[in-house]
Amino acid sequence: MSPSQLAHRQTRQTIVRLLSSMASAKEISQYLKRFSQLDAKRFAVVKVGGAVLRDDLEALTSSLSFLQEVGLTPIVLHGAGPQLDTELSAAGIEKHTVNGLRVTTPEALAIVRRVFQSANLELVEALQRNGARATSITGGVFEADYLDRDTYGLVGEVNKVNLAPIEASLRAGSIPVIASLGETAGGQILNVNADFAANELVCELQPYKIIFLTGTGGLLDENGKLIDSINLSTEYEQLMAQPWIHGGMRVKIEQIKDLLDKLPMESSVSITRPADLAKELFTHKGSGTLVRRGERVLTATSWAELDLVRMKQLIESSFGRELVPDYFEKTMLLRCYVSENYRAAMILTDEAQGVYLDKFAVLDEAQGEGLGRAVWNVMREQTPQMFWRSRSGNPVNHFYYAQSDGCYKLGQWKVFWFGAPDFDAIRGYVDHCAARPPSLRG
Repeated sequence: MSPSQLAHRQTRQTIVRLLSSMASAKEISQYLKRFSQLDAKRFAVVKVGGAVLRDDLEALTSSLSFLQEVGLTPIVLHGAGPQLDTELSAAGIEKHTVNGLRVTTPEALAIVRRVFQSANLELVEALQRNGARATSITGGVFEADYLDRDTYGLVGEVNKVNLAPIEASLRAGSIPVIASLGETAGGQILNVNADFAANELVCELQPYKIIFLTGTGGLLDENGKLIDSINLSTEYEQLMAQPWIHGGMRVKIEQIKDLLDKLPMESSVSITRPADLAKELFTHKGSGTLVRRGERVLTATSWAELDLVRMKQLIESSFGRELVPDYFEKTMLLRCYVSENYRAAMILTDEAQGVYLDKFAVLDEAQGEGLGRAVWNVMREQTPQMFWRSRSGNPVNHFYYAQSDGCYKLGQWKVFWFGAPDFDAIRGYVDHCAARPPSLRG
């Protein structure tokens, strides 16, 4: 092994140890393996707003450099809105927008170009000072036509994405840092909205991850609490019906849905802070809002409605143990909730004490996608009362604590419940869990 290879390996090991404070080694290895198997240009597109460049440059460069250290090269696209507002105001040029787009005159365009080039070089130089390799790309990527010259002036609509400059940067192991400036076929520079440019770039690259770095660190609910995941297949209509989803947030969710509809099923959008980027990418819990198209959740009330071969594979893969041979014959199913591709499932039975959660299985490959939570949420809408048991060392217990009304320690088990009518019911839950025979071998 060469000295440079040894140094890279030692750096990678150091970073993995640092990440271990956030999550299990299994989680970290799982994500590193998943991302490393992707073609370089399919790992991630990172959209950086001008406010992040202005207010959080140190955390941004640290997080992007970190990704390069573990062998991953993100493609970065940035805006420069606040910086442009400041410079235009200083030049005495009044800001004028139509339908949310900045009208760009020839006088303004000269400043637009200078501001974007300055912001681009500022990020590239900051990355290089941090030990990262980065390439400034301020043109040659977005071919554009006038959006509507009479209305918007020198504003462009992207009609073609040229990947050559990006691919050259990736081949050199350098982070491409792209400004959202477009050019006509004749060479005229045009101002292009950074969000629109990001969408066109993403549609061309079809990346695994699309990351929006913001100051808020994610999408917030009506109480200002972070929404950790959104499974569009099961939650979109209900979410958009909420009275607190309006204005910019409503537009952002609609844009994300439109974008994901054009991408492979495995693609996802993460919205997080620059400082939390590693935690969002490399841990199941994450640190931001993860949005996926997701899978529909199916409900069955009999085993005959299910593919039992796939169900058995899901359960055994999730738990790493074999089901007892007569599990499906002896387990009297009340309801089963399963994702359409059999990557997550919940099995409920009807016991004398109430509804019992017998199995909650999620494949390793689906961990961190929010799929298990999506299945849980569908179940919760139809289940006002439930109890279940979980082994004391189960890493899912932190989720169970958050979802339950209470917990009772019972030897190697923890008994959880919600919706219990009284203490006698809870006593019944504990007695049932103590007497229930195991259904997994080993």
